[in-house]
Amino acid sequence: MLTIVNYGVGNLASIQNMLKKIGVPSLISDKGEEIQEATQLILPGVGAFDTCVEKLESSGLLPVLNKKVIEDRIPVLGVCVGMQLLLEGSEEGLRPGLGWIKGKIVKFKDELKPAGLKIPPMGWSDVTPFKESRLFRDMYEEPRFYFVHSYHPELNDPSDALVHAEYGYRFVAGVERENILGVQFHPEKSHKFGMKLLNNFSALYK
Repeated sequence: MLTIVNYGVGNLASIQNMLKKIGVPSLISDKGEEIQEATQLILPGVGAFDTCVEKLESSGLLPVLNKKVIEDRIPVLGVCVGMQLLLEGSEEGLRPGLGWIKGKIVKFKDELKPAGLKIPPMGWSDVTPFKESRLFRDMYEEPRFYFVHSYHPELNDPSDALVHAEYGYRFVAGVERENILGVQFHPEKSHKFGMKLLNNFSALYK
C-alpha cells in the first residue's frame, strides 16, 4: 500500500484526493506498524524546516522510516518541505535533516536574482529534467508544476539532481538518489502533470 506519512504537518488529504482521482489506493498513517507494511511512502511537509523536523522526531516514526527507506529500500517521495527533510539541513533552521541525500537547503540568493523579484515565488513554473527518471516517464510535454517556497536544494553530488526550474536563476527543484525522490513543488496542486507524476511514483518497484 502506498502510505502517506502523517507526522502532523502537510497536505495529507490533498495528496490522497489526487491519488484517488487517478485510481491509486493510499493510506494516511501515523502508526509504525502500518508504515512497516508500506510499499511506497510519501513524506509531505509545509511550513518551517525546524518545525517539521521536530514534529517528525516527536512522532516516533524515524526508526521505521529509516528501516523502510535505507534498509528495505522502498521508494519514498518527499513533497515540498518533505523533500527538504531528505537533505542534511537547512539555512532556515538549526535542526538536522534526515541526511538521506547529501547537501543542504539554501535560501534564494539575492545576488543571483534580479532586484525586485519577490520571495517566495508562488505559482506555476516549467521544470526540466537533469536526467531520465521513471518519475517523469511519458510525462506531458512542457511539464509545469505549482510552487510555493523560499528555499531550494544545494546538493553535494550533482547526479542527485532530478529536475530544475527557473526563478531569477536556475535551481534544483527535485532530487533522486536510487529509491529516494523529492520534489520542491506540489504535485497535488499541479493538475494533469501532478497526476502523471504521482501515478509514475505509485508504479515504482511494483
